[in-house]
Amino acid sequence: MRITLVRRLWQAAFLALFLYLAFMTAGLAARLGALSASASFFLEVDPLVAFGTLCATGQLYHLGAFGLAWALVVFASALVFGRAFCSWVCPFGTTHHAIGSLARPRAAKDRCRRNDYRPAQALKYVVLAGFLGAACLGSVQIGLLDPLCLYHRSLATSLFPLIESAVRAALPGGWIYAGEAPLFQGGWAIGAAALALFLANTALPRFFCRVLCPLGALLGLLSRFALFRIARDESACTRCGMCRAHCEGACDPDGKLRQSECLVCLNCIEDCPHGALSFRLLPRESGARPWPEVRDRRLVLGACVGAVAAPLVRLSGGTERSFSPAAIRPPGAVEELEFLKRCVKCGQCMRVCPTNVLQPALLEAGIEGVWTPVLNMRYGACEKNCALCGQVCPTGAIERLTVAQRNGEAPYPGGDAPVKVKLGTSFYDRGRCLPWAMDIPCVVCEEVCPVSPKAIYSVETMVTTRDGTSLAIKLPRVDPSLCIGCGACEHACPVKDLPAIRVTAAGETRSRGWGTRERGLLLKG
Repeated sequence: MRITLVRRLWQAAFLALFLYLAFMTAGLAARLGALSASASFFLEVDPLVAFGTLCATGQLYHLGAFGLAWALVVFASALVFGRAFCSWVCPFGTTHHAIGSLARPRAAKDRCRRNDYRPAQALKYVVLAGFLGAACLGSVQIGLLDPLCLYHRSLATSLFPLIESAVRAALPGGWIYAGEAPLFQGGWAIGAAALALFLANTALPRFFCRVLCPLGALLGLLSRFALFRIARDESACTRCGMCRAHCEGACDPDGKLRQSECLVCLNCIEDCPHGALSFRLLPRESGARPWPEVRDRRLVLGACVGAVAAPLVRLSGGTERSFSPAAIRPPGAVEELEFLKRCVKCGQCMRVCPTNVLQPALLEAGIEGVWTPVLNMRYGACEKNCALCGQVCPTGAIERLTVAQRNGEAPYPGGDAPVKVKLGTSFYDRGRCLPWAMDIPCVVCEEVCPVSPKAIYSVETMVTTRDGTSLAIKLPRVDPSLCIGCGACEHACPVKDLPAIRVTAAGETRSRGWGTRERGLLLKG
């Protein structure tokens, strides 16, 4: 029980740390500036995030001496201890184990039967091959199933908003939370997917870890070279099967040990009544299975599917010439094709956004961009004096700007001259605008415009109403050279069903310097 107790304490500690960092609000991040960057700690030590973005971009993103280089620590640990990260550290795996234990049979024979190896456990290696195949073609989709990305995205867009709404309903008055409760489009689907994975543990313990987890597959491949492994003393083993009763990886410790499936939980050592199992340095056991039991052609097929899918989803041109006007990226986001090489859909930027304007994309950025961050002005506006989203991005998809750099008061990273970040441009729908279409005075958009001088101005003119009355009214206009696309005007527009002024991605500054002018304004040439 001593090993089990120590492991559970480690699991609880890392799970608590993960939940704390994930739960950090925008207010905390603002007050604890340096600490806000540590919210991406778990993603920075994720070898799959590091390897996937390395395949896509050809470089390992880091900030100074930190960043994704920390993943080398976990990478090295797998070469020493195998998949110990999965059972000792991974918060998603800890949650799966806790839920699966609730449905654990009481009879030892039934527990052993549930922990038998299943051929479906080879699927995760095919999934890994598919994701890496897509990454090599410049499309990082590992965040869809990477456990740390998936867990944080589910917490940020589903569970935490649900908890906050419940607290607000139970404790009215706003003394705990200020402002409105955060809402996320498609949050129900993200939450439902995570819930389905959790419930699958009632049928098969650690279902996600054994069958789907691409990070576990990567660490499983590395465990082939692990220095420390489970060893069995053939002379003492009676094949009683008790070692399989609490085996978390279904790695057959009483037979030919499957090294790639062993999670180094060490339960088998404690459960063995004869002391036949031990954890030793380079054990001499010829019966172990060092490699995963998956056919090479299936791995090749998975890699080919990923490699074909990456360019296939771009054939519509949705990321370039026929880009969606609603695909407005956060301040500091890199050019779109580079963004898709880096963004792992973790949802950290959405969690720290103080105005709730950052939302998980549905189809605004095409199939390739599902669940990447986009600005939706119906939920909020992008505060011009905020740059928190870049501070927590672990892969550099959103650059870590300062407020001064965002507002053009300091040199932009990698450039010599200051550049004011422009997210897009506002345009009027005159058929819906109250002054333009209905002769109703309204200057809300001009009042809320945060730039100085204001990008929205009014021109007073005389109009003749339907009954022949002459009326002096101010008609609003947008100066594209001053508009930064923050969406304050769209969010505040009193025409709520479909605002009369809307921001599109046209004219965004992030497309400059990358050899493309596809998103430039026509009037800018």
